[in-house]
Amino acid sequence: MNNNILKGGVIAVLLLAAASIGLTTAQQRPTLTAEQLERLTIRAVPGKEGLYLMPGFDGSLSGGNIAILLTNEGVIIVDNKYSYSYEDITRQVGSVTSQPIRYVLNTHHHFDHAGSNASFMPDAQVIGHENVRVNMLRNRGPSASPDGAPRLTYSDKTSVHLGGAEVEAYHLGCGHTNGDSAILFPELRTIHTGDLFIWGDRLDGSTMAPFIDYDNGGCARDWVATLDQVLALDFDTVIPGHGPLLRKSEIRIFRDKFEQMLARIRELMDSGVSRDDIAAELDISDLNWPLAPAGVQAIYDELSQ
Repeated sequence: MNNNILKGGVIAVLLLAAASIGLTTAQQRPTLTAEQLERLTIRAVPGKEGLYLMPGFDGSLSGGNIAILLTNEGVIIVDNKYSYSYEDITRQVGSVTSQPIRYVLNTHHHFDHAGSNASFMPDAQVIGHENVRVNMLRNRGPSASPDGAPRLTYSDKTSVHLGGAEVEAYHLGCGHTNGDSAILFPELRTIHTGDLFIWGDRLDGSTMAPFIDYDNGGCARDWVATLDQVLALDFDTVIPGHGPLLRKSEIRIFRDKFEQMLARIRELMDSGVSRDDIAAELDISDLNWPLAPAGVQAIYDELSQ
């Protein structure tokens, strides 16, 4: 995983100072309250037979959401939280099935989503977009060990078939990183978006906002177009990278907010607002996304190219 990036909740775009703080703690097992632990306990996805969720609300305390599909030939999971999460994941999955985990799909390479890849590899196939492997091999640190880089990769689309079930992985463009995958459970009309789409508050109550990992190919310019391709898929239930179970309509809301944010930044740029002043001049209070000034400037830099 990228140990240069703050995932302390997939948040405020490119706040580098806070990123360094988050990275010193993100791979240390946090002390959680009983209420927080209950919120992170595995549960069935309503109306979706065989599909379960291990919730995740941020990148510093809970990790990302894990989707779990049970079949009579084994289990497919999407994402796997931190390097220390393997035992907790296998224990919780073991509470709902005796079948082993056969496949692990990565939505992207960050340590709060793919941190325990290496622990699963002796018994399961780990699959990710080709840029997930590239990013994990390039980035260094305990959360980005080359041992965790997926050995099976794909370019645009791949499918996993197990126990009569199919799971599809799509790379639809850049956004959060250059290796984002949307994972579709077609028969259940459910999608795991990874951090292309996040929603709501972290465990500590602070609000999440989209995070653009420029160090690993992320981009603001194409994110809306990538979400348009996600929305073209057939699903009704959404497992975001972080946040509660949602519907397709919330992705549309997120997409529209992102488009509005970019339009306002472009308008200010066109009117002559400088890089130094862009964050102070930008009003996105109605979007409820607390973007750091450095993040706004990073978008300015991208749009200036």
